Formats: sequence, structure tokens, C-alpha cells
Amino acid sequence: MSETGASEPGGGRLPVPFRGGGFVLRPHRIAGAAGLLALIALWQVGSTRGWISALMAPAPSEVLAALGVLASDGTLVIHLSASLGRIGLGWTLGTAAGLAAGLAMGMFSLARAAGLPVVSALFPIPKIALLPLLILWFGIGEPSKVATIALGTFFPTAIATFSAVDGVPRSLIRMAQSFGVPAPRIVWSIVLPGALPGILAGFRITASIALILVVAAEMIGAEFGIGAFILQSGNLMRTDQLLAGVVVLSILGLLVAALLSWAERVLLRWR
Repeated sequence: MSETGASEPGGGRLPVPFRGGGFVLRPHRIAGAAGLLALIALWQVGSTRGWISALMAPAPSEVLAALGVLASDGTLVIHLSASLGRIGLGWTLGTAAGLAAGLAMGMFSLARAAGLPVVSALFPIPKIALLPLLILWFGIGEPSKVATIALGTFFPTAIATFSAVDGVPRSLIRMAQSFGVPAPRIVWSIVLPGALPGILAGFRITASIALILVVAAEMIGAEFGIGAFILQSGNLMRTDQLLAGVVVLSILGLLVAALLSWAERVLLRWR
């Protein structure tokens, strides 16, 4: 492609840079870390100078010290393992069911006609509001908490999968059908790869929802778990431990985001 130029006083041509790059995203990893560190530094300075109440928001150094104590005495491991077990089981069950429902609604007319109104009607209901009912059904133990997380992840997964499948170009499917490609091969080679970006984007949403729901469920009725630990720390006015639990949740969110970013790089190489 030849570059266009503009005339300059001497009769030459001034090169004009190519403007067809589109919205090209460039990584700025240092900017995110720098912004977070600057916020923590301001928080530390405000606490040190007395601008921020030590009771309401302890300094980051105190929160880090509390986190170290919790990690060394095994308290953090006990609560974190309980929460991760609930999230893993609930997210897996809800995601598997949501993928099945979303694929069915995206590919079959009868499933779409019957399932989409039901999903659209039940999705806006706050799932944590159903926890008392789930406790009546399954008891106050683990099943009610896992069911809450599974319900919370099912509906976003079903909607994201349905929308992603519905967005696959029908021209590609018709082309494959015209060459006599079997339906299972079309689903595996065309529909699923085309819908995968939308499905993985839905996973980012459901992973955050699972974190929120496990904390809420553990605050209502659990002896162990990050949510139960945060609630207990708040009741005892141990705000340093409370914020340490919040930091653990933030780290979990960052780890999940990094894991999903890695999965996107591996599974979406064709992009």
C-alpha cells in the first residue's frame, strides 16, 4: 500500500502515517500496577498522619501484618479451603447446566421457545434471596450454599451461551450443510469455535458472581469460609482482619481473571 503525502514548501512530500490500524489495544501492565500502588501509598500516608481512622480503615501495613498472622496460624487455609470447595462445586454444576441449556436454546427452535422465557423470567431474581428457601429444602449445610452458587452461575452462563451461539454467522453453517457435513461435525467445528469468545466472556461474569454469592451464603449460615470470617471479624471490630479477608477475595478475583485470560489465549489462538 503506497503512502499518501502532503506538499511541503520545498516541493517535497511529507509522509502521512497509515491510519487504518483500527482500535488496536496495547498492553500497559505497568500502568495498572502503578495505579494500585499509588492508591495503597496514599492510604498508608493518610493512616500514618491520622487523616484516616485506624478503627475504620487500618493502614495497609496493619492489614498485611494481620494477613501474615492468619496465614501462619492456619486460619486462612481453613476458611479459604472451605470457600474454594463451595465455589468449585457450585460453579461447575451451574456452568455445566448453563452450557447445556444455552446450546440447546441456541440451536433448537423448540428449546428456545420453551426455555428462553423461563430463563428471562427467573434470571433477575436475586439468588441470595432464595437462600432461606434453599435452606428449607436442603438444610443449613453445604448443599444449600452450593445450590445458591449453582443457581447464580446457571442463568448468566445460559444467556451468554445462547447469545454466543445465536451470533455465529449462519452463512458458515449453510455452507457446511451444502457440502453435506454431518450436524455433529458442524457443531464441533463451526458453532462451538464461533461461540467460544462469548462463552468465555460469560465465564468472567459467572466467576465474579460465584465469589459474591459464596461470601453472602457464608455470612448467613456457615462456620468456616471467607464470608463467615469477614462477618465474625466485623462483629468483633477487628477491621484489620476484616480487610485482610477482603484482600484475599481481591486476590482470588485477580487469579481467576488471569486464569481465564490464559484460557482465552490458548483456546482462541485463531483470533
